[in-house]
Amino acid sequence: MNRLTILCLFIFACNNTELNKIGETRDGLPDAESWNATITLTNKGSKRAVIKSGHLQKYQQRQYILLDQKVDADFFNEEEIYTSNLKSEIAEIDESKDFLIAMGNVVVVSDSGVSLFTDTLSWDNVEEKVFTDDRVVFITEQNDTLYGIGFKSDIELNNWEIMQPTGVFHDGSDEQ
Repeated sequence: MNRLTILCLFIFACNNTELNKIGETRDGLPDAESWNATITLTNKGSKRAVIKSGHLQKYQQRQYILLDQKVDADFFNEEEIYTSNLKSEIAEIDESKDFLIAMGNVVVVSDSGVSLFTDTLSWDNVEEKVFTDDRVVFITEQNDTLYGIGFKSDIELNNWEIMQPTGVFHDGSDEQ
């Protein structure tokens, strides 16, 4: 009888330990995960971005999404017409602020052929602006290459500003 009591106590003790371990391991883990994920971001009911990633982690309480494998985002204007594409290694989305930060070899190419290269780029979906404080390389439609530190623009890369620019600019005239 004593052996049976000891065995029962041992089994219950093991089960309680296992339950505690399971509960402890959920802390800090995502509420949902998805592979080869596609998400759509909207602003005032209009589709503004379709973002694909090899892996997505969603944290419901923090209203946070981590995209950590080959981010590929298509952006759209107010009329839901495609305007530009962003590629990066990873991205974070703050759902409460409607804000995305792309990180790692960020490349943005607009439908007009303008290209932006940087290490990080933030996109404020509410203000409909992209910006960075990092070094940038910006290539215009005329293949002018501008370098600088700091950049801000609309998502279409039509109205842009480089904060500390350097580089070569061609005005289109033939010089001899």
